Amino acid sequence: MKKKAIEYNLSMTNISNLPIEIVIATRNWGKMDEMSKMLSNSAYKPLSLEQVRVFEEVEETGTTFKENAILKAETYGKLAGRLTLADDSGIEVDVLGGLPGIYSARYGGDGKDDNDRNRLLLSNLDGIAEDELTARFRCAVALWNPIDDTVVTFEGKIEGRITRNAKGRNGFGYDPLFFFPEKNRTLAELTSQEKESVSHRGEAMREAITYMEENVFSLRGD
Repeated sequence: MKKKAIEYNLSMTNISNLPIEIVIATRNWGKMDEMSKMLSNSAYKPLSLEQVRVFEEVEETGTTFKENAILKAETYGKLAGRLTLADDSGIEVDVLGGLPGIYSARYGGDGKDDNDRNRLLLSNLDGIAEDELTARFRCAVALWNPIDDTVVTFEGKIEGRITRNAKGRNGFGYDPLFFFPEKNRTLAELTSQEKESVSHRGEAMREAITYMEENVFSLRGD
């Protein structure tokens, strides 16, 4: 089903007090870029962890994407003392029992880049029939509010399959290997706008931004 592009309604806000600064709690510049672009027409101004001088690392000890997103939003938010948005996401391959899953960014251990992890994933799928390569991306986004120390979460997913022929130069991570049947292309072959409209992160962020726009006063501390 085709998803609508994000639409924003700022009529309820006091423009003189905008934008509201919000920390994007990630050191993944692909995620930072995507999330910042999605916020570009909203009442919120994204800040990186480096901009708010938070250099500590948070160990992802959760057992689900949601748990890790909450952990990062709360911990980084308290370190920054600001409204904070965190994402945890990854790819689940059915024939691998859902792996890499929450370990997607650490698949194969430390010191590996996207190309290394993609090669490892393909090697672990060697000999598997094409029709068994079903997979999905999942994303959980958590919003921490410093005013009342609360967290709300939003989730999204996209279904597809792994292709052994990496294609595309856009996106990051496993995007070149993730074939999306509705577009007949990999996520890395989509434009940023196309990916935003269908992706797991796009879905979660649309829900998050809708909530943030509807609750702009409480998030601002009015």
